[in-house]
Amino acid sequence: MLEVRNLTVRHGYLQALTNIDLSVSAGETLAIIGANGAGKSTLLRAIVGLHRPSAGTMALDGRAITMLPPHARVRAGIALVPEGRRLFPSLSVEENLMIGTASGRRGTWDVGRVFELFPWMKERRREPTIHLSGGEQQAVALGRALTASPRLLLLDELSLGLAPTVVRRIYGVLPQLVSDGMAVLLVEQDVAQALRVADRFQCLLEGRTTLEGRPKDATPQQIEAAYFGLAGRNESGSVA
Repeated sequence: MLEVRNLTVRHGYLQALTNIDLSVSAGETLAIIGANGAGKSTLLRAIVGLHRPSAGTMALDGRAITMLPPHARVRAGIALVPEGRRLFPSLSVEENLMIGTASGRRGTWDVGRVFELFPWMKERRREPTIHLSGGEQQAVALGRALTASPRLLLLDELSLGLAPTVVRRIYGVLPQLVSDGMAVLLVEQDVAQALRVADRFQCLLEGRTTLEGRPKDATPQQIEAAYFGLAGRNESGSVA
């Protein structure tokens, strides 16, 4: 579904990403792991169109999207749940969810289906999101992205600042999403959590891919070496 080739992104004089290649298919979850400053969020923001690459190409279903503005990428089927949720605190739960429908994209997701996924939202749909807990706000942010009916869902640090039980509940909805054929690109600092839900992973260090493959094929030592840039990591940068 998504193909990224030789993607390079600069922030002024800083090169944040260098020659990144990745692909994700329908019904697949790809986890991007790495320490702070590895380039994970920059990668998602480039895919959604918030950072313009200095080199490289991106395609969705074979259609070039490298030069498309963000709103056109949403209409094409890409939605982002940003780090920090970025809700409108004075708006109600339902009003925040309705924002996702503004793209006009047709699909199987709407506010009613989000209420089915998170039943508590229907009961509190008129409540301002500023009154919600962190986990509830994260669920609303996810629901807002779903009401755009994406084919590719980008998740940036879903677990940030949340209790482990809340994280498990949020991540518990992912199997339903991918079973519908949605592709999920997940950025996560919690490596254990990311590897539990991912079909494949890709580790970034200083804007470069240091290791990629299936979680079951990578040893903890390989992942640690790729994550921290330790000597002796897998030279090919991939696992079987």
